[in-house]
Amino acid sequence: MKTSLKKTLTFFQKNYFFLILLSSFFFIGFFSFWKTFFAKPTYIYAKVQISQGLWWTQTNRSPVFFIKNLKTGLEEKNFLGETIAQVLSVRYYPLNDFNLNNPNQHDIYLLIKLKVNKSKTNHYNFKRSNIAVGSPVDFEFPQIQFSGTIIDLSETPFKDNLVEKIIYLEKPYGYSWEADQIKINDYYFDGQEKVFQIIDKNVSNNINSFNIGRFLTNNFFVNPEDISDYKLIKIKAKIKLKKEKNYFIFGEEQIIKPGGTLNIETNNFYFQDYLITNLE
Repeated sequence: MKTSLKKTLTFFQKNYFFLILLSSFFFIGFFSFWKTFFAKPTYIYAKVQISQGLWWTQTNRSPVFFIKNLKTGLEEKNFLGETIAQVLSVRYYPLNDFNLNNPNQHDIYLLIKLKVNKSKTNHYNFKRSNIAVGSPVDFEFPQIQFSGTIIDLSETPFKDNLVEKIIYLEKPYGYSWEADQIKINDYYFDGQEKVFQIIDKNVSNNINSFNIGRFLTNNFFVNPEDISDYKLIKIKAKIKLKKEKNYFIFGEEQIIKPGGTLNIETNNFYFQDYLITNLE
């Protein structure tokens, strides 16, 4: 036995790199074991926009079937059965520039709780990849898989205190049928709450036919004989916005202020190119 031990020591003396390699494996294994079973986990909160994962790449947005499969409470687990990602909320908004030929596309924003590793330099690592605002991230839930872009990170839960405002919308060249389809109390639900609801409308013929006709014929392919069918449509609605600095934001990206336009949908109608005339 002493001879065998002596041979082993002699071998390691001559081939010390094997000893270094074994020590490295032991150290890595012990560190991984300790980190997996004894280290206190770090949790952060991420806002994720569903996309291809690269914020500078324009891709088609998510259709309705995708939204139906996104639910609060979805969990992704690792090989030990630990939850590493949990969906806390799902919000979705129609594209600000949606095409009426394909209106069922939405920007989807998720609030997700992540289990991460935090380095001494305050970098976060999720599933062996560093993450930060603007970086791509992949999720593999049992029911659904997708990529996204991180748009915000926080070590404490987000508090998006939405403020309710009164918004006035106007469309000087709306059709009669369009005015008829707009219903009082019609609303838009973003997956969490009602964020837009019509409370009043006014439709009139008191427009300058010459000016509106000149505008339409210069900018659209219209029959001048149909100009009399255009209505001045005014909408008063409640809208919930997020205030950041001096801006009011609808959803996560659309800045709302007089002079801009609002494209939005309700249960019964798609609003397109409605001018914002006031916000109070």
